[in-house]
Amino acid sequence: MEEEEPMSPAARLFHAPHFNCHIIAIMGSGKEIDIDVLKAGIRATLARHPRFCSIQVLDETEGKKARWVRTDVEVEKHLVIPDLHPNGGDTSAADRLLEDYVASLGRSTMDASRPMWEFHILNFPTSEAAAVAVFRVHHSLGDGASLMSLLLACFRKTSDPDALPSLPGPHRPPRSPPRALRPLALLRRLWVTLVLVWNTLVDVAYFVATSIFLKDTPTPFKGAESTEFHPKRFVHRTISLHDVKAIKNAMHCTINDVLVGVTSASLSCYLSRKYGKISTGQQLPENIRMRSTLLVNMRPTPTIHALAGAMEEGNTSGDKWGNLLGYLLLPFPVALYKDPLDYVRKGKSMADRKKNSMEALFTYRSGAVVFKYCGFKAAAALSHRVLSNTTLSFSNIVGPIEEIEFYGHPMVYLAPTVYGHPHALTVTLMSYMNTMKVVLAVDELAIPDPHQLLDDFADSLELIKEALPRRT
Repeated sequence: MEEEEPMSPAARLFHAPHFNCHIIAIMGSGKEIDIDVLKAGIRATLARHPRFCSIQVLDETEGKKARWVRTDVEVEKHLVIPDLHPNGGDTSAADRLLEDYVASLGRSTMDASRPMWEFHILNFPTSEAAAVAVFRVHHSLGDGASLMSLLLACFRKTSDPDALPSLPGPHRPPRSPPRALRPLALLRRLWVTLVLVWNTLVDVAYFVATSIFLKDTPTPFKGAESTEFHPKRFVHRTISLHDVKAIKNAMHCTINDVLVGVTSASLSCYLSRKYGKISTGQQLPENIRMRSTLLVNMRPTPTIHALAGAMEEGNTSGDKWGNLLGYLLLPFPVALYKDPLDYVRKGKSMADRKKNSMEALFTYRSGAVVFKYCGFKAAAALSHRVLSNTTLSFSNIVGPIEEIEFYGHPMVYLAPTVYGHPHALTVTLMSYMNTMKVVLAVDELAIPDPHQLLDDFADSLELIKEALPRRT
């Protein structure tokens, strides 16, 4: 990489006043964290990546553009070790102390005079781990998927300290039909193309309407104006990946379909309880419009093997790294179905439709055009308006299938999330071994009881699983 490199439009966007986003990854360790070992590991891996050894110069005077500038990294300045001590051996007090500390990060800024990433080390036991490391990084350094891949590329299998983490294999497309069926295959391909074009046109129309006037229904999940500046709380809960797979296999769908269905059921359950307290009529109003915004990186995510090799050789290039982001607007049905499996059926239907649309490509291209011809402020205003007119952010991340360790420390769990965007609720789901982490980032003013929402996720998964024997 050159000593200086221009920042991408999306990286610049993440420094907008109403879009100043940070990614947080809470990592539970199976043993106390050795600070010296951690420092050595970071020096040998993460600190060698161009984005993690560059500062961001946003000065655009005299015809200059915002750019990355290489600098020397002092790892010690990127480690924060707070002097915190829970009362006695009460793990619930330790859990609350950890939660409060992570929440405090959402109210603090990062030092822009050095690369914008840091590790916070909390060396006290909680109910889930012997110690916790909190990784915070500014979103301008990369999209969520690439940053998580980079983080995983720094880790190794517990069973084989020289081996990189194993991720589930990619979905294999179906084989081509036999020659005798090729005329039918051509007709099918024509039909698929027509559906793709139609879905894209409809999605583009909805996106344009959302950017101008179409708003989601006001609900307790919908943050007030300037919710991006409100205090955020980050909570997480472990659910069974085995149960998710059981539902997937029984209903012949994908894990993502199941997770969309479980999320829809959880949000409906939470809202039903809220509306039941303030209304004497039906528990849920009809025709609630609730949509999530999914950020999609149009650049292929680097593999963890490629990232690990590049960091080891010290010649990591920024050519295939960065934020090239498009949007998907995914509706979540809000209803109380008699059959819990209907949540998964609806989730599969919505996910299948979005797979047959070029909405993300259109939104990426349109954003690039706005940035080029109207400037950074106009592009930031467009992004802010789209997110402000929707309700939540949603993402599903595929994690390792075997136990891993970060710099010699066994990882008990990994809980990533993001804050700084105009949503009062962000839902992130990440698999790890046989578990699934549900991670919520909430505006405390809009959602004061996030642990209740976590209970709804666990209960909804159980409810859907229990419905399987009766229906399959």
